[in-house]
Amino acid sequence: MSIFDIFNKFQKSADGQKLDLAWMQADMHSHLIPGIDDGAQTMDESLVLIGRLASFGLKKLIITPHIMSEFFRNTPEIITDGLNDLKKATASAGINIELEAAAEYYLDEIFFEKVEKNEQLLFFGENKMLLLETGFMSKPHILLETFFRLEMAGYQPVFAHPERYIYLHQESDTLEALADRNIPFQLNLLSLTGYYSKGVKKFAEKIIDMGLVKLVGTDCHNEKYLDALERLPGEKYFEKLKDMDLWNKNL
Repeated sequence: MSIFDIFNKFQKSADGQKLDLAWMQADMHSHLIPGIDDGAQTMDESLVLIGRLASFGLKKLIITPHIMSEFFRNTPEIITDGLNDLKKATASAGINIELEAAAEYYLDEIFFEKVEKNEQLLFFGENKMLLLETGFMSKPHILLETFFRLEMAGYQPVFAHPERYIYLHQESDTLEALADRNIPFQLNLLSLTGYYSKGVKKFAEKIIDMGLVKLVGTDCHNEKYLDALERLPGEKYFEKLKDMDLWNKNL
């Protein structure tokens, strides 16, 4: 069975409705460079995932490997080399999709030091967007200060999947502070399916209603993610996203 045979069989949701992501044009959050984080582990796996994403109508993937000081000590060089290998393999497989890479940085003291030292950081987009995540349970005490420092350094910080942060569900003042600072939120599409939890789905809908979501991403790690994504057609807030002026279309 070829790569195309594999991903062509995953074309429709359970109710027979095909998942269409062509309106997004670009997915700006995924883990598809093989073997460097908790996403795809082999080149064959990467090609199957990329093939399926292309079959959903996406034209561009901005791949964002984790950079975490304790777990995934990736560097710009490691990510760039991995991207180049992936581009060659994708072209050889005949998958027509544009590939770029940035990173998903874990916000901690070590990352803060990188910003203070003006180290090279991997961004995407013309206005130097930088994707940042935190732990899920506790708010980093340097959260707002880090966003401020990044802005002063000429970056546009983007908050990765904030709907998944339990502390944000519980701390309305923090949510208000981020909204006041106009920090753009990146929503995981999977959150709208209830994949993570009902609470995450409800909070995802809340921040969409608040107008805080500026970018959406698949956060694809493996085929299980894509299988769950195919439940999106028919979700009320998935349809609502299509009418929003999201930044994905301009990446």
